[in-house]
Amino acid sequence: MKNNTAVAFINSNNLIGLKAGKARASFLEIWMVTIDNRIFARSWGFAEKSWYATFLNDKLGQIKCGDNIFQIEAKIPTDLEDIKDKMNNQYLEKYDHGDNSIYAHGIIQEAHIAKTMEFVVVE
Repeated sequence: MKNNTAVAFINSNNLIGLKAGKARASFLEIWMVTIDNRIFARSWGFAEKSWYATFLNDKLGQIKCGDNIFQIEAKIPTDLEDIKDKMNNQYLEKYDHGDNSIYAHGIIQEAHIAKTMEFVVVE
């Protein structure tokens, strides 16, 4: 049930709050998409202290969907090659508008695809 609530919020909102790891004090707003009731995000930046890099060392975190905060575990999807085209289409459908267009087309490039993370809501 929690996962369905999170997925519904993500599908109807552009920016979703994310805390990577247990040490982060505040939420960072990022783009997320869903595929088959699964939640995904791609890192835009490649900084050593990015949310993506944090999750590689500490898989626990939180996503904020409106007033709801969900505990998550982050993981690299094992089926990324199989779902990447569908995910690219989701990013374009959701974010390829106005000033976001350049970023929507950027985030579907291979360098960003390689920085894809899946967030599993811990029930």
